[in-house]
Formats: sequence, C-alpha cells, structure tokens
Amino acid sequence: MSTEMELAELADPVDTAAPRSARELEAVYDIPVTLSAVLGKTTMQVAQLLKLGRGAVVELDRKLGEAIDIYVNNRLVARGEVVMVDDNRLGVTMTEIVKADRAQS
Repeated sequence: MSTEMELAELADPVDTAAPRSARELEAVYDIPVTLSAVLGKTTMQVAQLLKLGRGAVVELDRKLGEAIDIYVNNRLVARGEVVMVDDNRLGVTMTEIVKADRAQS
C-alpha cells in the first residue's frame, strides 16, 4: 500500500510546479548553450543569392528600431535591442521575456 501512495505522490502535478532552489540547479550551471540574436529574416532564390556581392543590401522582414529575437538553443526565449558594448562590439539588451506559449512564432 505504501508503494501505491509513493507512486501517487510522484504523479502529483503540484509537486512538479514547486519552485526549485538555486542549489538544486547547480548541476546545470556549466552546461554550454548557444545564444543567437536574429535581426530579421528574408527569403530569396538561389540565383538571387549568387548575385550578391560586397556592399549588397539584403532587406529583412523587420523595421528599424523593432525588437530582435533572442534564441537559446534554437528556441525563442526573449526579444531585445542591439546595443554597442565598446568601439567595435555589439551586444543585446533583453527587453521582453517570451513565454513558452508565445515562443512558437
């Protein structure tokens, strides 16, 4: 009977919603992830792509000043703005965290 009770406790969805402490998450701190900041996207034919040369401008689907998408391991997690870190480096400031149900776009 105690085994049935233990299984019921493990299956209880309330337990999975409990917040995790920082100590419980220490095991994942050193796992590398890939972060990508996407300025925009476009679609073109291979023939158009092959005609591109130095100085060519490729129009993207975003407007100037519009938020960029921030992906972690190819999953949309946030939106943000491009910022200058120093004289020759760019960075991203996160302005919005994307909830999982809205991350499919």
